[in-house]
Amino acid sequence: MESAKIEKSPRLQVFLARAGIASRRSSELLIAEGRVSVNGEIVRVPGTKVLPDDRVSLDGRELTMETRLRYLALNKPPGYMCTSRDPENRPLALDLLPSGMRERLYSVGRLDYLSSGLIIFTNDGDFAARLSHPGAGIEKEYFVETSGPIPDVLCEAFSTGITVEGVDYRAIGIERKGRKSVSIRLVEGKNREIRRVFSHFHLHPVLLRRIRIGIVPLGNLEEGKSRPLSGAELTGLDGAAENNAKRGIRRLDNRNLDKRSGSW
Repeated sequence: MESAKIEKSPRLQVFLARAGIASRRSSELLIAEGRVSVNGEIVRVPGTKVLPDDRVSLDGRELTMETRLRYLALNKPPGYMCTSRDPENRPLALDLLPSGMRERLYSVGRLDYLSSGLIIFTNDGDFAARLSHPGAGIEKEYFVETSGPIPDVLCEAFSTGITVEGVDYRAIGIERKGRKSVSIRLVEGKNREIRRVFSHFHLHPVLLRRIRIGIVPLGNLEEGKSRPLSGAELTGLDGAAENNAKRGIRRLDNRNLDKRSGSW
């Protein structure tokens, strides 16, 4: 699905999300804090309708709601930053997206400077928030090739859980592809997780490529190229995030019930 039309008179929190400011829930907090104005007047009611000619501002800066929603998969090469700007003027993954797009796009999650592979860009704040939420549980798969043979003890430790410099790491699956290569499946994906674990075993990944996010594969997408996500891919990502979040809520509710009943 390359794009989607947006309603002309959305609620205020929807307007903020469509302007790329934050998710709807986070936008409601901005409104409650009195940071949002419509036509120069502070508005604290989230459900307020925004008419086509209304001027909406956050902290005095006027905002523009995107007219279309975009969802793109990019194959990021190594040596690109997943940020909107870089103080060191390093190349940006954003610059690899089609130049004709006027929407303000941003990445859902990140890949570090040296890593490559699949990353999703969108201007839909709600979609980005759902996928990025810790409860979304979206599985990500990586192909890793190292400078030396990968010992079994690394695979076992990463699969069962390992603490490196006070941080706990755990892969939900590791499959050996060769003496120096493995595929790794993660859900949480902490900052530089794979690199930190491999470094703990004195190994350096010479190739770290993300090859899947949920049901979305990298496939044969060329490095530096992008493509629109399909409707089925969007539905699959949203459905997985929603179902995982519901399961997380149920687990929390069950733990609370156990605690109240004295069996905690």
